Amino acid sequence: MKNWIVACLLAFGLISGAVAAKGSAPLDQAPDLSNDLEALQRGAHLFVNYCLSCHSASFERYKRFKELGLTERQIRDNLMFTGERVGDLMQAAISPADAKVFWGKAAPDLTMITRSRAGSGGTDYIYTMLRSYYRDDTVAHGWNNKAFPTIAMPNPLWYLQGERRPVMQTVAGPDGSSTQVFAGWEQVTPGTQSPEEFDRSVAELVAFLDWMAEPAKDQRQTLGIFVLLFLAGFTVLAWRLNKEYWKDIK
Repeated sequence: MKNWIVACLLAFGLISGAVAAKGSAPLDQAPDLSNDLEALQRGAHLFVNYCLSCHSASFERYKRFKELGLTERQIRDNLMFTGERVGDLMQAAISPADAKVFWGKAAPDLTMITRSRAGSGGTDYIYTMLRSYYRDDTVAHGWNNKAFPTIAMPNPLWYLQGERRPVMQTVAGPDGSSTQVFAGWEQVTPGTQSPEEFDRSVAELVAFLDWMAEPAKDQRQTLGIFVLLFLAGFTVLAWRLNKEYWKDIK
């Protein structure tokens, strides 16, 4: 029994260390837009235009967008482009077989991407990663990523962001050695959006991905508060009732 407990503690320590190491890179905090329906609608529009061509969201249906305040007509006119029906699942435009030929494997499904990345930063990680692309001619597809080095996916939002390169600064160490430290970004070619507008667009896209992973999250949290308040009140009532019941017996 003692050995089993020690083994569990060691396993937990290794897992915790792995998670900490994975999330050790500095991440930018993604703005919380979970209650901004217009931002979520714009994020949905970005998703179907820039992500759904390669990535599916096969555990979600287009009709779920009604919960974002959209009508069926708005969904058909603005978020559906290849003859789907509103009740259909959100499948990638490219087939898995073609994706495997082009990239060696199919692009991952994004329905639950923010929750699956929770151990490495969740929305903060995706927000940082999508804003960390830069041109790199040593990579076959021409792009690299500071938050995800040697990433297999080219920059899907380069048309909006433009092309950038990292600016590195040489810093001398106490032992006389020198290291290259990231000092910021230099814009090489402009995109269709300013840096501030692009950051906002990425924030809206990430907020939509987070909403898609759990559309009922706000309702669940609100219901949870009422449940906890009810349990707290019932606990006080039960305690008082128990005290009243036993006062004459004792």
